[in-house]
Amino acid sequence: MPQVSKRLQFFGESVIRRMTRVAQTYDAINLSQGFPDFNPPDVLLQALERVTYEGPHQYAVTWGAPNFREALAQKQSRWMKLPLDPDKHIVVTCGSTEAMMVAMMTVCDPGDKVIVFSPFYENYVADTILTGAEPIYVPLRPPAYEFDEAELRRAFAQKPKALILCNPSNPSGKVFRRDELEVIARLAEDFDTFVITDEVYEHIVYAPYEHTYFASLPGMFERTLSCSSLSKTYAITGWRLGYVIAPPHLIDGCRKIHDFLTVGAAAPLQEATVTALQLPDSYYHGLTAEYAEKRDVFLRYLQEAELEYTVPQGAYYVMVNIEPFGYDDDEDFCHWLAREIGVAAVPGSSFFREPVKQWIRFHFAKRKETLEAAGQRLLRLKEYR
Repeated sequence: MPQVSKRLQFFGESVIRRMTRVAQTYDAINLSQGFPDFNPPDVLLQALERVTYEGPHQYAVTWGAPNFREALAQKQSRWMKLPLDPDKHIVVTCGSTEAMMVAMMTVCDPGDKVIVFSPFYENYVADTILTGAEPIYVPLRPPAYEFDEAELRRAFAQKPKALILCNPSNPSGKVFRRDELEVIARLAEDFDTFVITDEVYEHIVYAPYEHTYFASLPGMFERTLSCSSLSKTYAITGWRLGYVIAPPHLIDGCRKIHDFLTVGAAAPLQEATVTALQLPDSYYHGLTAEYAEKRDVFLRYLQEAELEYTVPQGAYYVMVNIEPFGYDDDEDFCHWLAREIGVAAVPGSSFFREPVKQWIRFHFAKRKETLEAAGQRLLRLKEYR
């Protein structure tokens, strides 16, 4: 029999999704895969009910239904402070996962190099491999998760085609300061590099930190492919609605790639979500406040359990240090945690290029009662230190 593709040997299955199966095996509270256990906004559910009977139920325009792109352009123009044209600057994708792959395939050829900050969301490395590119890793060192400018410059000196920027960051919860983004922008300009951003947590940023859209920096819109989705903002991770925002010369390429990857995102879900995209700014301020409360609830339990952690600045993840438990392998610890304590986490080594085994990642995108139940279980960890 012929052999399967050689690229498959360079990456495995998703560790995050595997830990969800571990959670199910042991009936553990799933704080590994980052999806909510609460409903989307009522206005969105009501719109979905209406669309169920009224449609549309056939293909939308492959790069996004016109009314969806119009609503998205208006919303993102307001937040990004950029004059976005729904017909020139947007392609709608099947989630941000496809958006990132579309962006990578649009700008990268096999053999190109791509800068990836470590720790990183696991899909990024798979994206580089699937496009035939080569990752250049630049560490973000805990606990502050800051990069060294000289180290980053050396990475740019290798003439990468693109840099991937997750902001706010998964898994670390870091929100890049404006001065850090300006360093990246100067280097991208000096070395003529594209920047591919993953900004799915754009509305989950905790005071006093602020999110700056990279494309909004002076001169950066022309070289930035801004990827995001509606999954986290509206608690609809299963709807798989994402998008790329970029200048026309890049969007034209994105549309070609997207058309042959998935044809288009689900037409009825786009129609329903127009309603959510028209929500006032007060919704997004409320979302931030809601997640700030969830963060505080969960961190209080971590503190009471005497666990060392990094306070998230954005997103809904927290990295916890497991060194006091004496495990050499963080994945073994996560299996033990799910089995014996009843809480599922993700081994941090799946996010780091460096040989890091002392961190695990929890998420807190859950109802308060779920977080309290998980927290009560985690208090038992004091017995095992």
